[in-house]
Amino acid sequence: MTFHELNTLPKQQLREELIKCCGSSAWVNKMLPFFPADDLVELLEDAEEQWFKCSEEDWKEAFAQHPKIGDTESLKKKFFSTAQWASGEQSGVNTATQQTIEALTEGNQLYEKKFGYIFIVCATGKSAEEMLEILQARLLNDPKDEIEIAADEQNKINKLRLEKLLA
Repeated sequence: MTFHELNTLPKQQLREELIKCCGSSAWVNKMLPFFPADDLVELLEDAEEQWFKCSEEDWKEAFAQHPKIGDTESLKKKFFSTAQWASGEQSGVNTATQQTIEALTEGNQLYEKKFGYIFIVCATGKSAEEMLEILQARLLNDPKDEIEIAADEQNKINKLRLEKLLA
C-alpha cells in the first residue's frame, strides 16, 4: 500500500490496518486523528509518542495479540491476520533445535507466570538462541522494570509493522 492509500483509507479500514500493527485498541484510537499523516518519519514519531501515552493495561492488551515466541501452531490459528508478519519476525525459530524450542516454551511459561503476560521481544533478525538468551535474562527482572522493557519492545514492533504496511 502506498502512503497516499493509507492516508485515504476509510476510518474503519484504517482501524483494521492499525490493529495489525498494534493490538491495543487505545493506541489505535489515539493514532486515528494523525491521519492523514504528512510522512512516514512523522507517523513513526506519532506512533511512539501515542504508545507511551497508553496505560499498562493497554500495553498488555497489545502483548496478548502476539503469538508466543516459537509457538508456530498459534501463529497459524489464532493470529491468522498477522501470521505472515509474525512468522517473518520469528523466522529465527524455524531453524531452531527441538531443545531450543522446548526451552523457549518452558521460558514462556515461567515468564507468563511471573509477569502475567507473554514474553514480548522484537524478534526481527534474532535467532531462536538469541531470543532464548534474552528471555532467560529478562526473567530475572522485577515486574516494574520488565513492563517498561516489554513496552519498549512492543514499540519497536509497532514501528516495524507500520513500515510493513507501506512495503
